[in-house]
Amino acid sequence: MKKIERKLPISTEKFAELPFRKIVPNIVTMLALCSGMTSIRYAIQESWSKAVLFIFLAALFDGLDGRVARMLKASSKFGAELDSLSDFISFGVAPAILMFQWCLFDLPKIGWFFCLLFAMGMALRLARFNTMLEDDTIPPYWAHYFTGVPAPAAAAMVIMPILLGFDLAETKPFLRTHAFCSIWMCIVFYLETSRIPTISLKKAKIKPSMVIPLLVIVAVIAHFLFTQTWLTLGVLTAIYTLSIPYSVIRFLHDKKLYEQGKTTKV
Repeated sequence: MKKIERKLPISTEKFAELPFRKIVPNIVTMLALCSGMTSIRYAIQESWSKAVLFIFLAALFDGLDGRVARMLKASSKFGAELDSLSDFISFGVAPAILMFQWCLFDLPKIGWFFCLLFAMGMALRLARFNTMLEDDTIPPYWAHYFTGVPAPAAAAMVIMPILLGFDLAETKPFLRTHAFCSIWMCIVFYLETSRIPTISLKKAKIKPSMVIPLLVIVAVIAHFLFTQTWLTLGVLTAIYTLSIPYSVIRFLHDKKLYEQGKTTKV
């Protein structure tokens, strides 16, 4: 009687060595994640300035990883999923804990609810973003807009009371009230989960005549960032928030032109 040998199915694919350039974007993403986790640590220790600093540092790394991936032609589905998980920690969990520690920790019973609300909104926003990447039916004019407020911007918006409170001491008592912070977190929750179009600069183009004025504006902003860091970040965040109605008006204009067949720009 012959002995029947059973062989386990073995994949014909071998583990291939990855070029270092393929993992560089993932390294940048991990730096963003570490920055978000470090912000949580400093929020627990009530070191407010450091906690805020590391959230913005996470935003810097988050802005770099995608660009590095495209530059090195190292984009991957793994990198996209890792980026979403990093964003949830850095821009969903870290700001929520920071706001709870800064203002809402002594709000009876419901203080933690507003923090959960913001974090859940961030999770929903990121999940929707990932599904929209695979949607081929989105009109081309949407390429110039985000659906809702993007994750880093939402994080900056929700901690804006802390930013302004650093330098505007006279307004700090109001900015730190339970009512204001609770309502503000609800507003940001709505903006991040809504379908309101907000400006995306990924495919923005600058006219040659505007290059020098733009460089001057950047230099002025850099000066104030170095001299009045928190106030400048707070004002820039406030300007972004106030620009949302303009984004809606511009979106409706682009949509009208597209539907009339007057433009097909992407």
